[in-house]
Amino acid sequence: MTLIQMNVRSWCLNTNTDVAIILPSIKQHYDPKEYYRSGKKYPVLWLLHGTLGCYNDYLRRTNIELYATENDLIVVMPSGGNSNYSNWNNMIPPFRVFDYLTEELMPLIYGWFPASDKREDNYICGLSMGARGSSKYAFNHPDKFAGCACMSGVPSDIDWLLEDPDNPMAAREMITVREAGGIDAYRNSYENVWAKVEEVAKMADPPKFYFCCGTDDGVYPRYLHFKEYAQKIGLKATFDEREGYAHEWRFWELELQEILKFFGFDKTKKPLPDEKSGAIKDSTLV
Repeated sequence: MTLIQMNVRSWCLNTNTDVAIILPSIKQHYDPKEYYRSGKKYPVLWLLHGTLGCYNDYLRRTNIELYATENDLIVVMPSGGNSNYSNWNNMIPPFRVFDYLTEELMPLIYGWFPASDKREDNYICGLSMGARGSSKYAFNHPDKFAGCACMSGVPSDIDWLLEDPDNPMAAREMITVREAGGIDAYRNSYENVWAKVEEVAKMADPPKFYFCCGTDDGVYPRYLHFKEYAQKIGLKATFDEREGYAHEWRFWELELQEILKFFGFDKTKKPLPDEKSGAIKDSTLV
């Protein structure tokens, strides 16, 4: 496995920011010159962290390095702070996190690394705040991603949330409403992902969507509300609930494996001949 931890100057964020990148690693017995100069372009998973997290969360708490290596997959893990992956234009200087991924980081990765910029090779996934961010990108830019997976987070129905002003998520969402310039401006902005779900559902070739949540998670009622809406309007999506799991890394580690399979990355444990008997055995060379 090749791991790059990079600190770059961002013009969208108006500050330096950290990014972790997992690159495919040369296998045993490969010729280095041929491998590194092959010109091959690899698929990319854009992996977004949650609130109170940071760019290296998945490296510390999941086996994403192993899964990426097994599948020759580039994984890009940017820093999002506690931004909700939104543009904060009223800050001084502005902190445009929503623009940062598509307008700055994606061109950087495509230009500097052996990453494919084809839609069919790009996937986005996140947990909690990162799930909301992933849905925000996928529903606003369905032309850029072949698939989107959201763990313990779904698009917000602002009207449903505001019916219960004591709901902490309602208070949180109102911050983005104020940043957008009021409720009418919010409804017509990229932030109102709920309104874009039906548009994407009507596409001839929408991204593949996967949503999951533990039944003991505080997000679960909102997850069920979104699931009902998505199924009503005909969004083609896979939904997965796990009994007894909460907002926790044990759940996200399990689901990350299922998500990679859902995206088509299940090239693990290929059968290899046993040296002594010649029989096929289960093994993986990494």
